[in-house]
Amino acid sequence: MQRLRLRYTKRGRLRFTSHRDFQRAFERALRRAEVPMAYSAGFTPHPKVSYANAAPTGTGSEAEYLEIGLVRHRDPEELRARLDACMPDGLDLVDVVEAHGSDFSDRLQASVWEIRLDGVSPAQAQQAAAAFLAAEAVEVQRQTKKGVRSFDARAAVRSLAATAQPAGADTATGTDRPGEGACAILRLVVRHVTPAVRPDDVLSGLRATADLAPPVPAAVTRLAQGPLDEETGAVTDPFAPDRDALPEPIGSGVSSAATVPGGTA
Repeated sequence: MQRLRLRYTKRGRLRFTSHRDFQRAFERALRRAEVPMAYSAGFTPHPKVSYANAAPTGTGSEAEYLEIGLVRHRDPEELRARLDACMPDGLDLVDVVEAHGSDFSDRLQASVWEIRLDGVSPAQAQQAAAAFLAAEAVEVQRQTKKGVRSFDARAAVRSLAATAQPAGADTATGTDRPGEGACAILRLVVRHVTPAVRPDDVLSGLRATADLAPPVPAAVTRLAQGPLDEETGAVTDPFAPDRDALPEPIGSGVSSAATVPGGTA
């Protein structure tokens, strides 16, 4: 069985797509593209598709991942292009590798997030970020299926910085946001821990430590997720081990380099 790992995006208004909505769209694309899927055993076989650490509904993403199993070998890039042509615009399949090595989810150790705060000045955001980072612990609460749960949002945050949006520049959140007035951009690296600390938890922490309350809902985008370099704080490409496992073309003399989807931390 051939295993392929794909990276996909949730852009613009498609960030409001739930994980279940994406699953339905992707399984429909598999049928339309006539992908020779492997199926599970049992009374109700299902296509072998594994999803890794999906972003919350309402957030955009440049770095979502899944793995599929095929019963016949296919050229990875050709298959990615066929599948992408069958997906809605905004849910784009942008990268593929042939799977090698251990459980892929083990590589997803941290995420790089961008939070756009319309109506908040860069100075306000910088002061709030400094107060958050200076705190030893920032307790926040989240409603779960088992009731309200309290946990520390500060421990999972590796880095947090605030900048202004460059004049005339679009952020990764898309173009369906207010284009005038004050606007601050938060860039943060968050470790994947249990319980998971999400961007909205960090926003709750900023409200608790610095009384930062944006007048409009924040626009959140995941720029990257993958292995975390604790020394530099960089989140690196989780596909790098798969690319490195492939034999180089004879005489090429070129080795693959790890890159971070959508930018670096």
